[in-house]
Amino acid sequence: MMPLPTATDRQTHLAGIHITDIESAINYWRAHEPSPDGIALPARTRALAEVYAQMVFAHAVLLEESAFPPEAYAAWLGWYASTPDTPCIAICSTSQGDAWCKGCGRSFDEVQRWPAMSAAEKRQTWQRITAQGTAWRFNKYAERAAENSAPLLPNS
Repeated sequence: MMPLPTATDRQTHLAGIHITDIESAINYWRAHEPSPDGIALPARTRALAEVYAQMVFAHAVLLEESAFPPEAYAAWLGWYASTPDTPCIAICSTSQGDAWCKGCGRSFDEVQRWPAMSAAEKRQTWQRITAQGTAWRFNKYAERAAENSAPLLPNS
């Protein structure tokens, strides 16, 4: 495994896998491949847990894709395949000339490059737009979805 990034490295490297994604991947594999005896970790969970432990020890929040051992990276990609690929909600204001899409929160460049972006670049975009929470996917349409999920009262 390559050395973990320092605080300075974390500021200069943009494409990396966030520690919260590794946690999610660990939980995904724990649910899909539980321990056979309650003690031993299955291979995918163990590979991710080793990376996670090293990141915690180094106080790292991001790890570049290239720094992952092959087994851990394959396990992370397996989890990643279970997540939504794109934040698009089919209301793209970049096609109308906006620099940032009001629907999904991605920049024009991110929308254009999305098919060619690596899994880590896509996840970083997801994390940024989720943290910002300003795109319509997180407010207007989230509220509408919550309203539509309220149970209907029977007619009296």
